[in-house]
Amino acid sequence: MQRTRSLHSLYSAALVALGLSVVACGGNGKPAEHPKVDSSGRPTGAGSNVTAGAGGPQVAADDAPSSGDSGANRPKMSAAAAAAYDAGITAFASGDLDTAKAQFLKAGEADGNAYQAHYSLGVVLERLGDATGALNAYRRATTVVADYEPALVAYAGLLARTNRIGEAESFLEGQQAKFPKSAALTAGLAEVKSIKGETGEAQRLAQEALKKNPDYRPAMITIARDHYRARRLDLALYALAGILEGYGPENPPRDKNSAEALLLRALIQRERGQRQGALADFGRALELRPDLVEAAVALAAFNLESGDAAAAAALLERALKYDRAHVQARLNLGDAYRLLGRSADALRELQWVVAKDASLAQVHYNLGLLYLFGQGLPGLSPKQAAEKAVEELELYKKMRPRTLGPDDTDELINRARAKISVIDAQAAEAAEAAKAPKEAEAPKAADAPKAADAPKAAEAPPAQQEGQ
Repeated sequence: MQRTRSLHSLYSAALVALGLSVVACGGNGKPAEHPKVDSSGRPTGAGSNVTAGAGGPQVAADDAPSSGDSGANRPKMSAAAAAAYDAGITAFASGDLDTAKAQFLKAGEADGNAYQAHYSLGVVLERLGDATGALNAYRRATTVVADYEPALVAYAGLLARTNRIGEAESFLEGQQAKFPKSAALTAGLAEVKSIKGETGEAQRLAQEALKKNPDYRPAMITIARDHYRARRLDLALYALAGILEGYGPENPPRDKNSAEALLLRALIQRERGQRQGALADFGRALELRPDLVEAAVALAAFNLESGDAAAAAALLERALKYDRAHVQARLNLGDAYRLLGRSADALRELQWVVAKDASLAQVHYNLGLLYLFGQGLPGLSPKQAAEKAVEELELYKKMRPRTLGPDDTDELINRARAKISVIDAQAAEAAEAAKAPKEAEAPKAADAPKAADAPKAAEAPPAQQEGQ
């Protein structure tokens, strides 16, 4: 109880220090809650990743306006479009993004006013790496329903994630002027400010969104996520507790099944070494949203640490269905394949990572391990593989941050060089062994004429007798 009161005081004091108004959630006088996370699947520091565990937009969004208006201007999707749209949702749920894309396109062709299909197409295109196509799809959704908040926020979010933060800010500010009662647009702008590093403004805007709609959960998530980015971890956890657990009978949880809040809490727990809690929250987040790549990558990392490469590979293969260009997922999948003895597959994944980002030190370490211990690497003899192991490990040694302290790189390099020496010695021994029979056969070849001449020598005496 004392710790709860202490955290509550700390949280309130922080808000006051920032000059923020404390907004009551549900009229109970408690401060609003908030979260933060990392989309790379790695432990991260403040501001190290712009998405910070947001997970990206969801393929199917709530139509209800956050302003509390009725949303009466929403056109109903035609039957043909609805059938294709439902098929797209099903395909997305199974990780088949190509089919989902085709079905959402079909829905949009069947009914140009199917704004949900245009939005969902944008989500899929964004995951497939087609940022321009995604932006166009989000825009098309808003030409049908001008105040369709999921598409407006997703559009700005994609701009921010592609380093067009200024455009994202301007766009959301313009939309706010059109729809001043929208909590979603204000919360979206708070997220962009947080990505930009303007934590005070982010907190202010998120609180403003909660004034417009005290039960608007994404604003609570944004507050917590901003605390996480700013390394205010206790405040982030306190905010997440309000979302996931509540503060007692009078303050029930705002959304105990919030996948994003679970993901954020799991990342904080992992960072603090709270393994069991992190495992549980990552797992639950992934159950709720199978498309949360961050959660899958994090769980796979735990599996790799515990030696379960098969489980790690399964998680990572599924994650890559939702984000084919996820560097950390491919890096870890390469390592999982190595441990499973799938050397060719491991090499394919790690070479993809090098092509994507050769400045990532860890990929060179993983390649070193693969070349040193992998069997049957395509196009490489055992000696060539060992030589490549030395090359990659030496490169890793140069790139590796010194702050990481001592590791086993030198030992691995020595093992690779010893392996080369053994291979060379075996080759020399084999050459000597092949040479020995030839040398042994050489005298027999010299003696062959003598053996052939022996009968002639035996016949000589009779010829001499005839001569006598």
